[in-house]
Amino acid sequence: MLAGAVAAGGVAAGVATTGPTAAPRGSALPSAPRSALAIPDPRPLAREPHLTRWAPLRRAVTARADPAPAGASVARLSPRTPEGTPHPLAVIGRRADAAGRIWLRVRLPVLPNGTTGWVPRRAVGAYELVRHRLVVDLRRLRATLLSRGRPVFRAVIGSGQQRWPTPRGEFLVRNRLERYRSARYGPLAFGTSARSATLTDWPAGGFVGIHGTDRPELLPGRVSHGCIRMRNADILRLARLMPVGTPVTIR
Repeated sequence: MLAGAVAAGGVAAGVATTGPTAAPRGSALPSAPRSALAIPDPRPLAREPHLTRWAPLRRAVTARADPAPAGASVARLSPRTPEGTPHPLAVIGRRADAAGRIWLRVRLPVLPNGTTGWVPRRAVGAYELVRHRLVVDLRRLRATLLSRGRPVFRAVIGSGQQRWPTPRGEFLVRNRLERYRSARYGPLAFGTSARSATLTDWPAGGFVGIHGTDRPELLPGRVSHGCIRMRNADILRLARLMPVGTPVTIR
């Protein structure tokens, strides 16, 4: 959504747009497939409640259906997002192949939402750990930020209209963008890995964002093209609490 512009009313730019072109500045990142060819990694990922592990993609790479060089191609990934910021990937598994090479299972920013794939460990940078989670409730039109499982932020939201629904699933905050020329997106936006299944012809494929608005009187409501809108005071408050790499559950 937020590549050079944010989609009018909702789906993220890089994605989009009708209306004035936005000129955001992106912030830098902080420093189920088959497994027939895999063997258990002797050092599996440690599990901890409320912890998410992510890593920035260092180079272009093909995500595979299996953790092996001969695995079927699932998606081709770029080290930069459509907005020009580093590309973080949520890491949800780790395996070694028969040759001892380490592969990571990651969530992919592709349709259908929820697709995962395997990438070589050497293709991504150091792990970053996040103990936050943003939960978006589309029925109640509420967003809640959790820190170590405890709520630290709540706000009403705007979501997608019936013909442009906000996708449900597990996603990741990929970047933080600000300084838009158009007030319709508010002072700040977060780009996510969620993609619209109905606006796939928009630039960059219709990534969904979380941003402010110049129409706070419409909230709460189903008013966007798929993005999640917040009142400007709320998006600024969220920005003080939510880091890039935070997982987003939309339900």
